[in-house]
Amino acid sequence: MTALASYLCGPGRAVPVLSLTQILAWGGLIYSPVLILPHLGAERGWSLAFCMAGFSLALVTSGLVAPRLCGLIDKRGGHAVMAPGALIGAAGFAALSVAAHPVAYFACWLLVGVAMSTTLYDAAFTSLGRIFGASARRQIIFVTFAGGFASTVGWPAVHLLIEWLGWRGTYLVLAAVFAFVIAPLHAFALPRGAAPAAPPVKSADGARPGPSKVSPAGTIFMLMAAGFALHAFVLSGMVANLLVMLEHGGIDTTTVVIIGALFGPSQVVARLGDFIFANRTDPLWVARFAIALMVVAFLLMTAAGISVPSAALFSILFGGANGIVTIARGTLPLHIFGAAGYGHVLGRIARPAALLQAFAPFAFATAIDVLPTRAVFAIGLACVVVSLGCFVAIRKP
Repeated sequence: MTALASYLCGPGRAVPVLSLTQILAWGGLIYSPVLILPHLGAERGWSLAFCMAGFSLALVTSGLVAPRLCGLIDKRGGHAVMAPGALIGAAGFAALSVAAHPVAYFACWLLVGVAMSTTLYDAAFTSLGRIFGASARRQIIFVTFAGGFASTVGWPAVHLLIEWLGWRGTYLVLAAVFAFVIAPLHAFALPRGAAPAAPPVKSADGARPGPSKVSPAGTIFMLMAAGFALHAFVLSGMVANLLVMLEHGGIDTTTVVIIGALFGPSQVVARLGDFIFANRTDPLWVARFAIALMVVAFLLMTAAGISVPSAALFSILFGGANGIVTIARGTLPLHIFGAAGYGHVLGRIARPAALLQAFAPFAFATAIDVLPTRAVFAIGLACVVVSLGCFVAIRKP
């Protein structure tokens, strides 16, 4: 009991706090729109593409403000940024339940976009980097390990809430979760201290100190940002449209939800493997392996088409690969560029990723309307192949 109390009173409590809030935040911000927006659009008389444009606006907003807000977490701590961000998200969800005019609808998504940039992985990783410094890899892996349950919890929970309370009631429940669970945890439970700065590394002859990490600029940074951005594009497009694609392929709604729920446990299992072997693996090779696994998943659907077995295997492979890539997005920049200015670096990587994420739901939805589903999976395949090429091209000095 003493050891547990010591853990909860020390910086280690950041891990369970962020693990819980990531499950809730991802479930509300990212996984709920694909289920709620068709109902909202049907009642308002708006097309699904118009409704998804609001979600895209939120992703753009998140990408634009991420470097500044992650930089603020670097300076002031997660409690000072992530708690207000959750309250802004609560306001956005509550407003979405009553916003009947298109302008008001898009204004709500601006608020949700700010919440995305302050409550999802980039903000959590920055907080962990500030608290634990360059040794934050295992803490990052553990938080993403827990966050892998977001789709498993989020999709079924939102599905049930819509059935019980309707789409308006669902948004009000999400607002309450952000205001009364996520925001207080970030404000009062996150540690406020920061890890001491690492001492400068001296040269072999003990002379002038020099940097131990690569500068976050140039070819290495651009390849990394491009690789993660292409992954984000595919992930966003698939998460927003996969259930619809599978239904178009002839699979019933209940089975589609079950297949979609396989995504979460697959992320968890893959992250568990990364957690176990964290001290024996290089983050760059981990990223390459994960994107290669994603290539296999899209190749399967492009070649085999949609069926219950192929869709289930795709969800498992895609989920596992995404689970590892999500970790790499936090650990690879820390490994190559170091802990100094880590939040700002993550924010810069997040910007192009968020912009492509914003475009992806609409792009994939449009492709679904005009192309066979195999062709849509082929588009995803092409993107992940290029992403793999980016990570293969990275050469550490």
